[in-house]
Amino acid sequence: MLSYLSKLINKIRLWIKDNPREAFLIFIILLIGASFRLYRIGEYMIFLGDEGRDAIVVRRLLVNFDPILIGPGTSIGNMYLGPLYYYMIAPALLLANFSPVGPSVLVTLFGIATIFLVWMMGREWFGNTAGMIASFFYSIAPVVITFSKSSWNPNIMPFFALISIYSIWRVWQYKEFKWLFALGVFFAIILQSHYLGLLLAPTLGLFWVLTYLKNRKSSSEIKNFTKYSILGIGTFAILMSPLVIFDARHEWRNFGAIKLFFLERQTTVSARPWSGISKIPELIDQVNLSLLSSQNADISWIYTYLFYPGFIVLFLFILLKSTRKISPDKKSWLNIFKKLDSKYVASYFLLVAWLGVSFVGLSLYKQHIYDHYYGFFFPAPFLLAGAVSQYVVKNSSRLVKITLAVFLIYAVYINLSNSPIKYSPNRQMQRAVGVAREIQKQANGEKFNLAVLAERNYEDGYQYFLEKWGEPVYDIDPLKLEETLASQLFVVCEMPKEKCDPTHSPKAEVANFGWSKIEEEWEVNGVTVYKLIHAQ
Repeated sequence: MLSYLSKLINKIRLWIKDNPREAFLIFIILLIGASFRLYRIGEYMIFLGDEGRDAIVVRRLLVNFDPILIGPGTSIGNMYLGPLYYYMIAPALLLANFSPVGPSVLVTLFGIATIFLVWMMGREWFGNTAGMIASFFYSIAPVVITFSKSSWNPNIMPFFALISIYSIWRVWQYKEFKWLFALGVFFAIILQSHYLGLLLAPTLGLFWVLTYLKNRKSSSEIKNFTKYSILGIGTFAILMSPLVIFDARHEWRNFGAIKLFFLERQTTVSARPWSGISKIPELIDQVNLSLLSSQNADISWIYTYLFYPGFIVLFLFILLKSTRKISPDKKSWLNIFKKLDSKYVASYFLLVAWLGVSFVGLSLYKQHIYDHYYGFFFPAPFLLAGAVSQYVVKNSSRLVKITLAVFLIYAVYINLSNSPIKYSPNRQMQRAVGVAREIQKQANGEKFNLAVLAERNYEDGYQYFLEKWGEPVYDIDPLKLEETLASQLFVVCEMPKEKCDPTHSPKAEVANFGWSKIEEEWEVNGVTVYKLIHAQ
């Protein structure tokens, strides 16, 4: 890998020298993407309970040297991810002097690198125009920007999903089997950022098998292929081992939850692959609406019913065109299938497989699909749009080219007009700091408990700063009441005040405190803070 990176850097230098205009354009695109993502990132980044939880865990790793064997829990299914994301953001948190902005900047750098990869792969697969259009739209897409600005485990998945696809491409097309080792690393990171990354496995597995079939007659190639496959699988196993060790120590609860979620829990995932086919057109439109169209239905409709069918037609057209070169006496399904290995067809085939498996997999999911669930194929729709645009530019009439240009300009306008930086920042981290400072002041150095009443938040965003400042904040453990129960409980209510009733809340952090009464209350940064003491 290091030798490849060295060669790649030298190639890039020579390429910049030979292609100054294109180099300037991609530099501008990267600059635009970086500006949208890094602008006032400390004020725009999400910092709620999940982000606070991650910061607490990583800080304890750095300060107390507490080893981490398990990562964040999933929102449904009672499953846990692996800890790789925590280890990845630890250096960023340390370099930022334990400011949560550090990990967010790291995630943003992955987002900027993804823009570059989209350009590089679009250019290599389809041509210069495809790479530029795909990377530019990826750099300005509001949903992509939003998920590139905050430290959250699913937010790194687009980068590692794309580079995994690129790895199998290098293995399949160029016999660079060393990329299988890298693929083992990348896929482990994907699975430890979100379990929906499993939907990438069929695509990677398919092209792994195709690589084997392509090289099986060469003993030397198969030897290298096998060696690096074993190395990649071994590396993957090592990186997943902390989660396995944790599971073994806890009666395989995580494995049982995963099995229940994917194989037995029919209210969540359908076990019949054909059952979701009717949902695919709607799902494609939903993806286009979120990623490419910034919630503009008119633009989304054009992508769904023109760009996507157009790409399938292009794929079939170039496949049929390439099979015409096969002499009639040698035409067979096997020989036609071999044409999929040719570089002319391969890029279309790989993108069709990536998108097809993704949509079929998501169609089997019966619950609401959130935007971050698309992380394992975030870049794919942009590459598809770039590929169709490339073909139109090279092969269509002037009128069609002008129509495409007008559409793309309008799409740029829609994306820019809905850019996240147009709106006031949420300042969630600043709110957490302000509230934590008030609690620190009112606690007066004495032991206390903490609770948050909110619809979509919990204590860890505030608790992180209190722990960082060395305040004696304790989580109440019913089995260790004498050690963990304090004489005062601070309740942060993020709901409208008329809905705040801290003394009667059924939330565990409040209920475990016991009978209580309000001693004081304050308004801080738009939330109400209550100080509760035990009722006599």
